[in-house]
Amino acid sequence: MTSFSLGDDHFLRAGRPHQVISGAIHYFRVHPDQWQDRIRKARLMGLNTIETYVAWNAHEPRRGDWDATGWNDLGGFLDLVHAEGLDAIVRPGPYICAEWHNGGLPVWLTADGTALRSSDPAYLADVSAYLRRVYEIVAPRQIDRGGPVVLVQIENEYGAYGSDKEYLRALVEVTRDAGITVPLTTVDQPTAQMLEDGSLPGLHKTASFGSRSVERLATLRRHQPTGPLMCSEFWDGWFDWWGGVHHVTSTEAAASDLDALLAAGASVNIYMFHGGTNFGLTNGANDKGRYLPLVTSYDYDAPLDEAGQPTAKFFAFRDVIAKHAPVPDELPAPRREAPTFSVDLDPAGSWTDAPASAVRTDAPASFEELSHLSALVRYDVDLPEGRGGVLRLDDVRDLAWVSIDGVPVGTLARTRHDRTIAIPDGRVLSILVEDQGRVNYDHRLGERKGLIGAVTLEGAPLVGWASTPLDVAQIAAHLPLTTSTAGPSAWTAAFDLDEPTDLFIDTAAWSKGYAFLNGFFLGRYWRNGPQRTLYAPSPATRSGENRLVVLELEQLLSPTADFLPGLSLGVTEE
Repeated sequence: MTSFSLGDDHFLRAGRPHQVISGAIHYFRVHPDQWQDRIRKARLMGLNTIETYVAWNAHEPRRGDWDATGWNDLGGFLDLVHAEGLDAIVRPGPYICAEWHNGGLPVWLTADGTALRSSDPAYLADVSAYLRRVYEIVAPRQIDRGGPVVLVQIENEYGAYGSDKEYLRALVEVTRDAGITVPLTTVDQPTAQMLEDGSLPGLHKTASFGSRSVERLATLRRHQPTGPLMCSEFWDGWFDWWGGVHHVTSTEAAASDLDALLAAGASVNIYMFHGGTNFGLTNGANDKGRYLPLVTSYDYDAPLDEAGQPTAKFFAFRDVIAKHAPVPDELPAPRREAPTFSVDLDPAGSWTDAPASAVRTDAPASFEELSHLSALVRYDVDLPEGRGGVLRLDDVRDLAWVSIDGVPVGTLARTRHDRTIAIPDGRVLSILVEDQGRVNYDHRLGERKGLIGAVTLEGAPLVGWASTPLDVAQIAAHLPLTTSTAGPSAWTAAFDLDEPTDLFIDTAAWSKGYAFLNGFFLGRYWRNGPQRTLYAPSPATRSGENRLVVLELEQLLSPTADFLPGLSLGVTEE
């Protein structure tokens, strides 16, 4: 079997110096039927390795419900990497960031007040059980057992979060005890404090950056005196958030920095090679003083775009790699435009007016208290003496639509730091709250969702709340609903296709909500932008009739669904 180890200056593959030229593909962001296509295109760009995170909350959304099949078939993904003749790097976290909801940590883990990313015994017990399950998949696929896996990462940019060395040692112990024999790495941004706090002796330090390669490699070398230099997150683009712009980076500058890395003899993992999509409700969020939920697309301005098509960076990076390593002569097939057409949307009634929960509590129940993993909870309370006034909420997480007796009053947004709203007289106050995405970075990991803290009307606490969870996927699967036209409205359309194909649904005439195609949860849309199209991967389509479901939270500008020839991800700063 082939060996893989750390040399004085290089990685050693079968005893020979080896430069890792890797690219990131997150299996959980790509339809499984398209994994092979994306992996093959990585080889055609000249990559010799594929890197992936492992998303714990994708595999175990509820405690004990472990799933490693279908979208979660990590073993199948690694086998496809191996079949393409490529190596693999696995980064199981348990924290991954990745602009993925809750940084990859399950809500059931973070909801109970456990000290996250620490040597807290309760946390370590859950983490160890998770890692053992992952390593049951990874261990037999290591390179010294005939598989593709050459490196496994411990934690993820831990130096930006903490410095609990006992925690890191515990992760190493469970990793080695589970049969992982390949070199273990850590990654941190190239500052002295982060590189020191985020690693241990015996773990190979790597860095994450997207520019000034020579300078940052020099910083890494000061903290990693021997062994191969590696940028294990070479940021070639960036992510987008609602209300922002579509982020792009200079192809020429990125190619130049990649060239400098490879010319210095360093190994690299390009983050991302192919970003993919935050299908369903999987987008994360950032909050550094202002809450910014991330969009559905994870295009990342990468060498392969959201739909898996080569971009200018693909060809520029390929030319750079060809200066340092063999590159196949073959190129990916030319891009094909998707079908363009329009269909009318038919109303299917209101969809957020389910009967209120029979359970009443003094305070609104959080999503966590309800064990609710979908996007919405409706909170209903009787107004004392039918009087309105100034409604004050301690914290809204994350966006709330306020109505009195079914009549809309206004919205409260966490992004705007809203806390108060004047409401008229009436019988029942209803507040529909959306979890717009769980923070994936820093110390807001694991925060609760819903109406958090006190809710007062004219300074007096409101009590007797009914908290009703609404599962948007279940609602979409059980249309038609009612004939009511009040409040958020559901819409459907049917259309025929000659064969399965990628589709790009224009959401510019819709306001805010969720879309499903043939039962496949495409994700969130919002006219707030920048993203304008929802990507429907070809495996979610079919020959013959296809059915689109739209759950609109506000108001359609036009009851139509338009299909565009390609992606439309919004305006840029360039």
